Amino acid sequence: MRGLLDGWRRFWFEPQATATLGVVRIAYGIVALGGTISLAPDLNAFFTNTGIVPTQPSVRWWFDPLNNYQSNLALYICYAVLIVGCLCLIAGYRTRLASIVVFLGILTLERRNPFIFNSGDLLVRNLALFLMLAPAGASLSLDRWRKDRAHFWEHPARAPWALRLIQIQISVTYAATVWAKVRGVTWNDGTAVSYALRIGDLQRFHVPGWLSHNIIAANLMTYGTLTLETSLAILVWNRKARPYVLSLGVLMHVMIALNIIVGFFSMAILTSYLAFVPPDTMASVIDRVRKRRQRRKAGRTENVAVMPAAT
Repeated sequence: MRGLLDGWRRFWFEPQATATLGVVRIAYGIVALGGTISLAPDLNAFFTNTGIVPTQPSVRWWFDPLNNYQSNLALYICYAVLIVGCLCLIAGYRTRLASIVVFLGILTLERRNPFIFNSGDLLVRNLALFLMLAPAGASLSLDRWRKDRAHFWEHPARAPWALRLIQIQISVTYAATVWAKVRGVTWNDGTAVSYALRIGDLQRFHVPGWLSHNIIAANLMTYGTLTLETSLAILVWNRKARPYVLSLGVLMHVMIALNIIVGFFSMAILTSYLAFVPPDTMASVIDRVRKRRQRRKAGRTENVAVMPAAT
């Protein structure tokens, strides 16, 4: 029993370097900014009183500030503040406040018109919540630069419990997805992916008929997807299996994004994958990138110094 308790404490609370958390914050900020900007062309149509949903759905206990301030100005201010929050989150400026702003901004838009968002958008919102709880500005941030410029490239150790929530969310998401799929028909008879590749409204590129209508290919893709998603729910917790299942997961979601228009779902999932990169590995990658940039910068400086001499 004591061993289990010690393992539980290590899993949630043993301090670890925040390199991974810093990269997750930056990647998430870029995804959130992209999702927010993508709403700009249809902002009036989706969220104003003259749009397709003139009034916010009435649901008890919903967070609904735009329902109290129904002018377009309130919407535009909310939208602008959300964009600024995303930029601050990327840069790591006032990181805690920025993550709160992003979470509340996304939540406000989702509550105003929940009909245009999908599960990927909900994942983006949840990631903002987890970053709001995490010391997301401890590494690779302007907050870090302002606090201790001399040690900017170091990654202070903090309890990883908020990062663990991101990992658990991914595992539970895949487990719930598999459970929902196997209770249907097309995933059991091996034709689900074939149908997905033939949804005209969601096609990004046309899939050749010899592939989308081939029963053997459909079976391989359908059952392969179920197998991979099951592995991502379970084997991702095994250190030896993790790199392989995550690599296959990246391939799967890249293929989904290339073939089917699913918004920012794939990018949100791939951002969550970063949470599984060990802090030491992430710190090593960051250090290699930094040293490579320093060498390039030094090389350019030497070239500038040599050119006048040669002249």
